[in-house]
Amino acid sequence: MNIFVGPAWGALSDKLGRRPVYIYGAIACGVLAFPFFWMLQTRQTGIICLANLLPLCLGHAAMYGPQAAFFSELFPANVRYSGASLGYQLASVFAGGLSPLLATALLAWGKGSPVGVSLYMIVLVLITVVSVGLTKETFKRGIGPEASPLPARAPLPLAGAPLVAPVPV
Repeated sequence: MNIFVGPAWGALSDKLGRRPVYIYGAIACGVLAFPFFWMLQTRQTGIICLANLLPLCLGHAAMYGPQAAFFSELFPANVRYSGASLGYQLASVFAGGLSPLLATALLAWGKGSPVGVSLYMIVLVLITVVSVGLTKETFKRGIGPEASPLPARAPLPLAGAPLVAPVPV
């Protein structure tokens, strides 16, 4: 399903902006944190399928659709690949990598109740909303070197080339 709705959210971010679409996706995930577990507890196949589809299509895809453009546009051209990649990889370690461990611990702490996991999800949503809210909107800015706030650097010399020009004697 995300193969259809992800590009739709990305296209919407081309019209409305990356930040509002991304923030909407985060808020949708937070709003659905408790209903997700309530729907799972019904043990009815159709409702469980809906419990999985709603947060994925309304929340996750709304963030993931514009994410590549949003992250890339946050950095000037000369550090874009490194900046976007470093941010993405660190977030995946700290948020994505630790989340299953924390969710398991919260379920154990709550004696099987998903309340702790839902609250954890809401905390992550709040961090996301504040973080994205503090960034500048990027979707109408140019992304080429001319849009870079940093001055262009001179290219590095080729291997074996002298660092300074020889002085005639």
